[in-house]
Amino acid sequence: MTGHRFLLACMICPLALVSSALSGCLSSSTPAPGAVAESGVAAKNPDGDTPEMLTVTSSSFSDSGLIPNAYCAIGVDGASNISPQLSWSSPPEGTRSMIVTIIDHHPIARMWVHWVVIDIPPSVTSLAEDASGSLATPILELKNTTGRAGYGGPKPPVGSGDHDYVVTVYALDIEAPSLPEEPTAADIALAVDRHTLAMGSITGVFGR
Repeated sequence: MTGHRFLLACMICPLALVSSALSGCLSSSTPAPGAVAESGVAAKNPDGDTPEMLTVTSSSFSDSGLIPNAYCAIGVDGASNISPQLSWSSPPEGTRSMIVTIIDHHPIARMWVHWVVIDIPPSVTSLAEDASGSLATPILELKNTTGRAGYGGPKPPVGSGDHDYVVTVYALDIEAPSLPEEPTAADIALAVDRHTLAMGSITGVFGR
């Protein structure tokens, strides 16, 4: 038995070393894809430092406040699936474009992407209510997680509790971030990291 235990220990040790090395690779200094920019934790500026802060507000709902049903997806009582009004403070010098995202952070939603608006000129500091579908070039709306371009409002599963819909605005040092037509939260995180000069967010809450 002693020989078998020695052999087993020799087999486990290399695995433990590999596991330790992987843990180091996935430390907070090198975040795992999909766990980064939407919370604002890991997005960095070009120098690898923390971006400046943007102040984000909405006349549609307050930060940490309830999202009215009108902004929800069809199927929710009173829903019109209209995009919310959003405003943000002026971006810093050197900004070449802005991005707006809305992502559901509830565990059951798995970072569901509700809205991605890219190539917003730095001179633009707001999006009007119900702007989705009528934004002028160069502004572009990518597909949300439903596979449709533009805004897709909240429609969480009944009984899943309150969901946090995080609105994030990024000021980037590039004009056209490298994103697929239907980006995931991980795609967005990777595209904005090391390009974010400033960012800010607010959170709307909705549950059924």
